[in-house]
Amino acid sequence: MFEPSLRGSVTALALVACAALGACSSIDNSTRQFVGSLAPYKMEVVQGNFVSKEQVEALKPGMAREQVKDILGTSLLQDVFHADRWDYVFTMRRQGTEPQARKFTVFFKGDVMDRVEGDAMPSESEFVGLLAKSHPVKSVPLLEASEDRLKSFAVPAAPAATAAAAAAVPAAAYPPLETPSAP
Repeated sequence: MFEPSLRGSVTALALVACAALGACSSIDNSTRQFVGSLAPYKMEVVQGNFVSKEQVEALKPGMAREQVKDILGTSLLQDVFHADRWDYVFTMRRQGTEPQARKFTVFFKGDVMDRVEGDAMPSESEFVGLLAKSHPVKSVPLLEASEDRLKSFAVPAAPAATAAAAAAVPAAAYPPLETPSAP
């Protein structure tokens, strides 16, 4: 059978488990928010070839494959069965934002670009803004004080006798930092 001290430990552990389970039904919103903030870190994943609006505008039908490659870079997907098609795929998963996926396809006839299809691409500045958006920006307080507010911070003028007495006090003498060594 169990020893008395072990039996008491098991009973105490069972009571703690019952209390913890009973407390689960009484969790309020602030506790849920706190527990939700303890979520594990999720790595931000940016994959693929980002194609900007400016790059898409630089493409013109009749361009050679090398010219398209100079503008867009090497395509992420080159299908063996569709040699006249280059697919540029871009995905981004960031914590706190919806996952994004964009696809852009360039079609060729022979060695000449025929047409393009795909999602609306963001400009480079929009993309940088998207990357910089890691946390919601809180309102910035007004950092300008009115004349009335500045007057409330004014230092009262000291009486002339007190200022003269403070100037007459000699500076304190400080001991040397190191003790003189014996010769």
